[in-house]
Amino acid sequence: MAIQQPPPAEPVDGQASSGIHGLDEILRGGFPRGEMHIVQGAPGTGKTTLALQFLLAGESVGESGLYVTLAQTKRELQAIARSHGWSLEGVVLHELSLDEIAEYLAAEQTVLHTAEVELGELTRRLRRVVEQSRPRRVVLDSIGVLGLLAGSASRYHRKIVALRQFLNRHGCTTLFLREASTEPGPEDAVSAEFHGLASSVIHLEYRAPDYGEVRRRLRVSKVRGVPFQSGYHDFRIETGGLSVYPRLGVRCSQEYDEFRQVPSGIRPLDDLLGGGLEQGTTCMLIGPAGSGKSTLCAVYAHAVARAGEAGAIFLLEERPETFKARSRGVTLDLQPHIDSGRLTIEQMKTFDISPGEFAHRVRAAVEDRGVRLVVLDSLVGYINAMADTAMLPVQMYELLNFLSRSGVLTLLVTSHEWLMGIGCRAPVDISYLSDSIIVLQMFEAESTVRRCLAAIKKRQGEHDTTIRELFISPEGVRVGEEPLWQLRSILSGDPVPADGDRRHDRGRRAAPRQEDGRGG
Repeated sequence: MAIQQPPPAEPVDGQASSGIHGLDEILRGGFPRGEMHIVQGAPGTGKTTLALQFLLAGESVGESGLYVTLAQTKRELQAIARSHGWSLEGVVLHELSLDEIAEYLAAEQTVLHTAEVELGELTRRLRRVVEQSRPRRVVLDSIGVLGLLAGSASRYHRKIVALRQFLNRHGCTTLFLREASTEPGPEDAVSAEFHGLASSVIHLEYRAPDYGEVRRRLRVSKVRGVPFQSGYHDFRIETGGLSVYPRLGVRCSQEYDEFRQVPSGIRPLDDLLGGGLEQGTTCMLIGPAGSGKSTLCAVYAHAVARAGEAGAIFLLEERPETFKARSRGVTLDLQPHIDSGRLTIEQMKTFDISPGEFAHRVRAAVEDRGVRLVVLDSLVGYINAMADTAMLPVQMYELLNFLSRSGVLTLLVTSHEWLMGIGCRAPVDISYLSDSIIVLQMFEAESTVRRCLAAIKKRQGEHDTTIRELFISPEGVRVGEEPLWQLRSILSGDPVPADGDRRHDRGRRAAPRQEDGRGG
């Protein structure tokens, strides 16, 4: 599903909007005006699409644009524009064909048909079209052709320097598109010097996973005189152009320090938590499948919506219909709150979404809708969406830090084994990022499968560490008033009577664990 992008931010003085909201945020407003900029990447990374968005953004504010193509035809460019629903009527497209230049030189009876003569004629034609159309924005696609014609690194460098000076004198903000080279050649020999000429350099790349959609990301390695946002940022090519998702780590927001309590509406549970969980904190719900993790999330979502606040539930493993039906089965009807707009439930496709896009959706919910509760169900699904699990702690820290600073209560659902160290071990452990941890467990007593919970960690205020029974039935969700004094070793899943009597041994084995990480 395509994300509705907000309009590009108004560029600051001296900067030209790229036409891509997320990229402008990374560039702190856009491309510095009247300068040369490089956009490079392998075929299919989105260079042409980015360039067309740049020209159309200029056309929308009355800045004339010129697209000079050495590698594609006008028809191909128009086909790309149509695929995005764009019209290039206000943009000048000029195709410079090497065959046409060779025929011209032959007609003039030029004796020397060398690469240098062809290169000279090509640059002269480029200068003439700039002088005739007098554009404010220029795209040259691609400068690799100039490198092939130059034949040597020094000649190539001289031509680029001269072309840059000419375009700067005419006040053009210029994007030079450059193919990421896989073979050594004169273009690579002057790569460092060439980047030194540019005011900014943007690298586009993609990675193809073993299964699922291609993941794309970009990196800005240089913007002269601007404190740009460095590092990698995910992006997607969809109908309508590039959608760029700046890392949350670069977001600056006012520090939230009120820590207002959010009650669940279940008094014994709130008593366990010292009155409730707090906004601006993260609570991890840990337990085996069927123990009630997702149901507790529904309890909080229902309570927050009833209090008039907005909440967002992001599902990475099950369908929204399943989540709503299960909640409705325990008297938690979420549909009225969804209809009112106070609550949203989104299913994330782990094979298709990148971590950056997921963070963008969370950020949009917080900043655009004023969400005060975010549920991530589950962490296993989030890991499956990651291209590199080694980066999970950093990316999760950025996301949780953003939510905390924004005054959002975040509920993370994950599997029991990650904390207790029994059974399969997690690829990474991020329990230290949570302000509160609620452990849920299933156990057998008197031939009946029962549930319990305990708050084993809470940074904000006092809390009760006793173990209480959790009741989930068609009548609703309840938590026991009194601790389970009669049993011990409950959280191990293998409880025994507190007096040591083994008469319940026959039925004391816990329900078999499942490793799908889904809560009840």
